Amino acid sequence: MENVRIDKWLWAARLFKTRANAREAVQAGKIHYNGQRTKPSKIVELNATLKVPAGFDTKELVIREIFDKRRSAALVLGMYEETLESIEKRERNAEARKLSAFHSPKPDSKPDKKQRRQIIHLKHQ
Repeated sequence: MENVRIDKWLWAARLFKTRANAREAVQAGKIHYNGQRTKPSKIVELNATLKVPAGFDTKELVIREIFDKRRSAALVLGMYEETLESIEKRERNAEARKLSAFHSPKPDSKPDKKQRRQIIHLKHQ
């Protein structure tokens, strides 16, 4: 087994597009290793837990394999395992977003000139 830095492992596991992006995320405190902030030079260990941002959500992963080389997407699936709580939480958040619980509904189009004038008129009353 090799000593692999956390930023290199995140890149090899295809969680970040470049190693520099992985390093920046770790330095910014977005990646938590075993529940704590870490440095990019941290050596990863088997069965360690990671919290990694993924869009609007956060994935909680358990490290199953350690590699320092970037692998194909099919082989990456064995490198880590997402916890059941993390999967359930992401699904609940996705459903809430679909129901617009987090965001206000967006209009279908921009208001035309007449509608903009009406909006301005309402704001200044």
